[in-house]
Amino acid sequence: MIIKILAEGGAMTPNPSLSQKFGPAGINMSHVLQKVNDATKEFKGIKVPVEISVNPIEKTFEVKVFSPPASELLKKELGIEKGSGIHGKIKMGNASIEQIISVAKTKFPNMLARDLKAAVRNIVGTCVSLGILIENKHPHEIQKEIGLGVYDKEIKSEKIETSKERRKELDDFFKKIKEEQDKLLKAEQAAKEAEKAAAEATTPATPVVATTPAKPTKSAKAK
Repeated sequence: MIIKILAEGGAMTPNPSLSQKFGPAGINMSHVLQKVNDATKEFKGIKVPVEISVNPIEKTFEVKVFSPPASELLKKELGIEKGSGIHGKIKMGNASIEQIISVAKTKFPNMLARDLKAAVRNIVGTCVSLGILIENKHPHEIQKEIGLGVYDKEIKSEKIETSKERRKELDDFFKKIKEEQDKLLKAEQAAKEAEKAAAEATTPATPVVATTPAKPTKSAKAK
């Protein structure tokens, strides 16, 4: 029996669904939790695909950990909690090419990419939906530059460290981008609220119809 789960790195906790699967097989749930958490502790704070092979006859199990989704690795690398909620509009971070190479190296063993350069291009593609800039540029532009060999030196040397000076430049650039998009979002929100208020003000009120009490019938008077 094979059980596939997406566990919180190093922090998997008991849940009824898993207990129902392991209980009948005679497997101690606490032992499973301990082994999974030990195997995923290096991915603390992100979701990790885990495959648990259970042998109900021998009462044993094996844990196999796969690399986390590229989106989770990118969010951890940039220190962001979520990707862009508005595709192509909101920018969530500004990565260096070295950070992209670092994520690509982690994912490469589980990818179909023929080499690290292809893996890097794959990770760059994931940045589009997450709203992540790379080297102050849109991921599509970086894709073209990778194809032209602009980053061949960094990729071939598997460079994953970003200098403090460049990190500051990237952060300063993104700070300006974020300030501009925050102003835009506030303006759009204010416009929506004003539009809503205007619509409510022009909506005619529902007329109140006065009703006249019915006159009592003769039988009612008799009573």
